Parts: sequence; C-alpha cells; structure tokens
Amino acid sequence: MFKILVSDKLEKEGLDILTADKNFQVDCKFGMTAAQLKSIIKDYDALIVRSGTQVTADILEVADKLKVIGRAGVGLDNVDLLAATKKGVVAMNTPAGNTTSTAEHTISLIMALSRNIPQAVASLKTGKWERSKFTGVELYGKILGIIGLGRIGTTVAKMAQAFGMVTIGYDPYLSIEIAAKNGIKLVELKEIYKTADYITVHIPKTDETTNMIGAKQIALMKKEARLINCARGGIIDEQALVKALQEKRIAGAALDVYELEPPDFNSPLLKLDNCVTTPHLGASTSEAQVNVAIEIAQAVKDALSGRGIRNAANFPSLSPEAYKAIEPYLDLAERMGKFAGQLVQGRMKEVKITYSGAVAKEKVTAVTMALAKGLLTPILGEIVNTINAMNMMKDRGVNIYETISTQEGEYVNAVALDITTDKEPFALLGTLSSNKQSRIVKINNVYVEAIPSGHMLFINNNDKPGIVGAIGTILAQAKINIAGITLGRENQQGVAVSVVNVDSEISESVIASLRQTKNILFVKAIKV
Repeated sequence: MFKILVSDKLEKEGLDILTADKNFQVDCKFGMTAAQLKSIIKDYDALIVRSGTQVTADILEVADKLKVIGRAGVGLDNVDLLAATKKGVVAMNTPAGNTTSTAEHTISLIMALSRNIPQAVASLKTGKWERSKFTGVELYGKILGIIGLGRIGTTVAKMAQAFGMVTIGYDPYLSIEIAAKNGIKLVELKEIYKTADYITVHIPKTDETTNMIGAKQIALMKKEARLINCARGGIIDEQALVKALQEKRIAGAALDVYELEPPDFNSPLLKLDNCVTTPHLGASTSEAQVNVAIEIAQAVKDALSGRGIRNAANFPSLSPEAYKAIEPYLDLAERMGKFAGQLVQGRMKEVKITYSGAVAKEKVTAVTMALAKGLLTPILGEIVNTINAMNMMKDRGVNIYETISTQEGEYVNAVALDITTDKEPFALLGTLSSNKQSRIVKINNVYVEAIPSGHMLFINNNDKPGIVGAIGTILAQAKINIAGITLGRENQQGVAVSVVNVDSEISESVIASLRQTKNILFVKAIKV
C-alpha cells in the first residue's frame, strides 16, 4: 500500500480519485510547520502540495520512501527540484488545469475594455444614466495579436475567432503549419505592434520578457490599440503604459497581473478610466481549482501505479551511479541549449544532438531532455521543464533527434548540437574541462573556449585590430568587469567571434554603444 500525504487543501474531486483506490492510504494534514512535515515525511510515498508547503532540501533528505511530489498548480518554486532529483523523487505540476479559466478571463477583459463595462457599472450605481459616454467598439473583424501560443494563447485565439476576430500571433517555437491549423497567422513582433487592434501576452516572465513591451513598442501601436495582460506582471512596462494611457497614445489596457502584487493602490493604473484592472483572477474559478486537483491526483496515482509520469519538472529517476556519470553532461547540455536558444535565428525546424565519448555509453535521454529544456527556457521560462520540453518541441513542430557516434572526434567526450531553421542553421560543440566544467568549444565553424555561465556577450566582428580594446573600453566606462574573453575566427581577415563573460548585467545602452563600434557586426547579451 502506498501512503500519500496531502499537506495543503485539495478539492474533494481530487481526493476522491485517490481514496477510491484501495492501494492508497491518504492522509490530509494541513497547515503543518516545516518541523512537523520533516518529522513525518519519512513514512510517505507521495506528497501533494499547493503553494503553502515548502519542500526544502532538508525535508527531502529524510524522505527515504518518497517517490512523487505533486503540485496542484503551475509553479514549482516551493519545491527544491535539485534536491528532489538527487533523491530520485519525481516532481510534477499541473500546467493545463487553469488554461480555460485564464483564457476566459482574457476574453472577459477584452470585452470589458471594449464596452466600458466596469466604468458603466460604476456610473449607473451612482445614479447616473450616461449611455453616450460609454459607447464602445465591436470585436468582430478586429485583429487580435497574441504573444505566446502555448495552451492558453492558443485557447484565447479559438475563443476570439468565435467573435469573428482575426488572430495573428508570435511564438518563435511554433511552426507555421501548426499555427495555421489553429487559425493563427504567425508574424513578427513588430507586425503585431503595428497592426493589431488588441494585443494580449501569454508568456512567462523571464530576463528576455521583462518590460518587453515598453515605450518603444507602444510607440509602434495604433491609437485604437488595447493591451491585455493575464500572464505575469512586468512583461508590460507599467510606467510606459501609464504615460501612454494618460496621453491617449493607445485606447486602453486591461491588467490582471502587476509588477508588484498587491500593487501600489495609489498607482495611476488603478485610477485611469481607460484601464480595466482585476486582482490576479486568471486561475480563480471553482472549475480551475477542481481541474488542478483532479489533474494532480490522477498524475500521482498513475506515477505510483507504474502507468507513466506526466508533467514532471525533473528527469526520470536514475540510479546513483548513473546520475553521477551523466550529471556534468546534464549541466553542459542545458547550458548549451540556453546559449543556442538566445542566438539561433529563425524558427527551429530540426534539432540534432550527437553524443560521443563517455557520455555516449550512458542513457542519454535525460541529457537530450536537458538540452531541449535549455533551448526553450529563454522564451518559455518556468513553463518548460526537463520532462515536458520534448513534448513542447513536438507541439511546436520541431523534430529533435539524438545520435550516438562511435567515431573518434576532435574531443574525447563531446555533445554536438545542430539546429536547422527557416533562416540560418546554427551549430555548437560542447565538452567538459578536466575538472568537469562545461565548455563551448565551437560555434558554427569557429573554434572558441567559452564558459557558458552567467552574463555574457556574444559578438560577431570583422577580424581587424582594436576590437578587444574597444570592447574593454566600453565595458570599463560602464563599470562592467570582464571575467573572461575568448576569441576565434574561421579564417584570417574574415568574420571573428568574441565571447565575453562579465560580472554584471549589461544594459541596453552598453549594447547600443557596442553596435555603433566600427567593425562590430552583431552583439547579443546572453544569460546562461
């Protein structure tokens, strides 16, 4: 018999799935302290939590029977995933449970914004009859631009199409064919900003997406444009949005999420007539709470019963010996993926990973999954994990292959990554140093010795004297310390590659200065 501990409140429908199985003993103990949980966790095979319980490394250390952690929700930030993985515990979440709820809330905000519903309700309740003041606009025939076409973004598109809206979208990891099947025309971000009547974001908040819609992007929008955010606060620059709304630069905005939650209640966003605001209600429906309870209960049941693992945030359990052998390659692969994911040009069509040397003698599936996760992380953030990354690749029409090479290559142990896109191919070669630290040793056809870690600059430049000095001068003026630099070139006087490791974040103004430097052709700030 398996013992399951439920430490945070779970809807009855989920509990019923577990208690109906005679192979399970289900104990509900809510509101425990960390010490109380630590004292009893050793007796349980599975733990189901929401956001209240913190599953820390010291708790996992004594959880000798624990096989599964199930989180009834999207995030897993309250679970120490590294500790769980090393302990051989599978950690799962429920990414689909709130899809309909969040999509419906997005459509609700679009409609409320279009027909001035909150303002009209407030006016009528004060005894006013101001019909002409609240004249709205129709959705029919309007263009809805969707940034991020995962489950929620795609569902929003289908709902909007029912109103006769034209749906366009941006998602660099979704194939044109799959988007077209869902009635969405894939376009570049700039086209969404310029042409859409409504723009809604459905992406995670990452370094890449923080303040991605700011004054510069809003300046491209039509005066009739309306912005909606039910994803994460901080994707839209709130200061830039306030200014645009105050100046009537765009028609309106609707927000369910904020940079700080709860927000500053004196913020103009909560006072502007052309801004509809709700207190993070995207997943706050009774159905969504039931859905995540059912989803996690079924997932835990299947995992314990040997029927497969779904939506796990870590790779499948390995023996201590196998884990020790592949652990450094997991790190290398994920770092290579993150590095490539920020540099690849165009939509990925095919990803080929070739293993050689010692790693090729192990089961490399987990390494492939780590690399896939790294590739998708720059755009998808916490939504992607080492288990679901492969399915996300497939959902986006990207074919991923792994190959074992028996040929003796340039390096004794290596991971080679080759990406085919609709624009330019991209290739990386990675290996481990003598102390098993990750290294990138080849970018496309150029040999380097790059350390994929922290804040980095990737630069393409003409192979001319003075480039290193110019880079150093600009970074020094910005008080950015260089931790390391590697240079490489395909041939003399051709295009060279510079990879610079720095100790702090690189601002856009520094990037702009580098781009304006003679003989520098391309600059990209990377965080790995």
